Amino acid sequence: MAVSNGVSGPSMGPSMSPSVAEEMCPHRLVLEHVTSRWGVLVLIQLLDRPHRFSELRRAIGRVSEKMLTQTLQTLERDGLVHRDAKPVIPPRVDYSLTGLGREAAVQVRALAVWTDARMGEVQKAREVYDARKMASEQG
Repeated sequence: MAVSNGVSGPSMGPSMSPSVAEEMCPHRLVLEHVTSRWGVLVLIQLLDRPHRFSELRRAIGRVSEKMLTQTLQTLERDGLVHRDAKPVIPPRVDYSLTGLGREAAVQVRALAVWTDARMGEVQKAREVYDARKMASEQG
């Protein structure tokens, strides 16, 4: 898979429409959605079972309603999340993973498990790096 598809150009900024960014590098855009701060947490949380919006927000924690809505819409557009709006009063909306979303979530969860298992090594590496950098700046 070619992440950049051989096309170089500006990153998707406020002036670049999503369709232009998709044409330039569709693989990178999907990768950004799946590995975004909230995308990772949504995918991992939905692996266990479907969630209503409010319970998903509580389970993830510290995510604004607006950001969670945007993340869910993006993942839904990419075919990773299914939104099931039931015609009842009060309205009930459940979010679940599609087959494609489950595949992505398993991969993301594996990376999260690896990160947790290796965090001690990462922390040691950071301390060594910081000490070396501080010594070079003082000397």
